[in-house]
Formats: sequence, structure tokens, C-alpha cells
Amino acid sequence: MSLMVDLNADLGESFGTYKLGLDEELLNHITSANIACGFHAGDYMVMQKTVRMAVSKNVAVGAHPGFPDLQGFGRRNMQLTPEEVRNLVIYQIGALQAFAKAEGTQLKHVKPHGALYNMAATDYELAKAIAEAMKKVAPDAILLALANSDMVKAAQDVGIKVAQETFADRAYNPDGTLVPRSIPGAVIHDPTQATKRALKMVLEAKVTAIDGQEVPIVADSICVHGDNPQAVELASEIRKGLEQAGVKVVELTCVFKAAYA
Repeated sequence: MSLMVDLNADLGESFGTYKLGLDEELLNHITSANIACGFHAGDYMVMQKTVRMAVSKNVAVGAHPGFPDLQGFGRRNMQLTPEEVRNLVIYQIGALQAFAKAEGTQLKHVKPHGALYNMAATDYELAKAIAEAMKKVAPDAILLALANSDMVKAAQDVGIKVAQETFADRAYNPDGTLVPRSIPGAVIHDPTQATKRALKMVLEAKVTAIDGQEVPIVADSICVHGDNPQAVELASEIRKGLEQAGVKVVELTCVFKAAYA
């Protein structure tokens, strides 16, 4: 069986008159779009426009729920109860589901954003709350979770589909978590370096941590951050590099069926 991987990006993160990211251009290179749902970024106009663009380019639509933190772009830790997290995720999934339905498509996946994602990677109860929210309102969707994290275990325990995600444009700690953005070198801007990392993740199931250690990893999907100034170039070069190496770049549902069905 040939190797395949999904290529995803976080989109729809503009707000009102404030524009962030090159969503339309990025959609030409990715296979799955994680669309902000209005809590950390995005609004009802941006959501509709982004879903419509994704549909027009045959890119899978997913919800990108985050903490209610527009000022901090959802990248500040918040101490919420599991019940609060469950309900804020339900709220955001519901909003994106409605726009997907309005544009004639379905919600294919859910990927938590920013601090919510990073906290859930190492907090089982938080991860379980996210998985439970999905089971209630999007039971057929796939949770896109940090590879080898508590999110993967929680999803399996709750009984929802889960795929493992890696990051071509982020540095890793030896424990498989992402290096905080406040640390120099946490974000990778060089397309050549990012492509090499993506190839290693898919072909060798490894990533080189920031201290030089080799960390085992599962790459069902590779993320490129939409707010990275080099996002379009990164996504283009990564996809080209993967395809030249014989890796099929396909929608997440196809990867999931091949790997786990």
C-alpha cells in the first residue's frame, strides 16, 4: 500500500476588517481546512466565506475551536472546567456545522486550536471533554490530535475517530510536545527545512527534537499554520516534496480509512 498523508492548515482567522493569512492561496495546496469558529478568531462572515472557498476547491472542512480569547488569539492558557470545555467545543462545532450545511458540505474533522490544543495534549480530562463534545454533536467526524498525546488516548477511550497530527513548521520537545512560541526557533519559516522535516515524519516516522533527539511520531496529517508569513510557500513546497517522494497527499478521511478502518 502506498504512503498517504493529509496536509492541513488553520484558516478563517480574520475578524471584521482585520485580515490574517492568505486563505484563498493556501487552499490551492492543502487537503483539509481547520476553520476558526469565532472564539479565538473569525466571525460569522469570515466563517461563511472560508467554508465556501474550501468547498469550491474541494478541500475538506473542519472546525477549529479555541478558548474564548480574541485578544490573545487563543494562545493563552485558560483554566476552565471539563464541563465548560465540553460546552464551548459543542458551541463552536455547531456553528461551523451550520455553515458547512449551508454550503452543501459536511464537517469532516475537528482540531482544537492553540492553548486548548496544547493543554489537551497533556491533560487527559481536558482531552476527554473535547472528545465527549464531538461524540455528542459530530460523532462521525475525526479528531485531529497531536501525535502520541493524551488527546489520542482520550478519543480512543470515548470511542470517536482520531487521526494523529504533526507540524512541519514547529519545533518539538523531546517528549513530543511543541516548543512554546516564546522560545527562539519554535517556529520554522524555511520551506526547505520544513519539507525535510515533513518527509522524515512520513517516510521514517520520526522528528528531530530541538535538542537533537530523534522522537518517534505518527503522521496522518501535517499542519502548516495559516498565520505563518511563509504559509503558502511552505505548503506548496511541502506538498511538492511529498509527491515527488511518492507520497499521496489526500483528504484526512482517506488517510483514516487506509490506516484505521
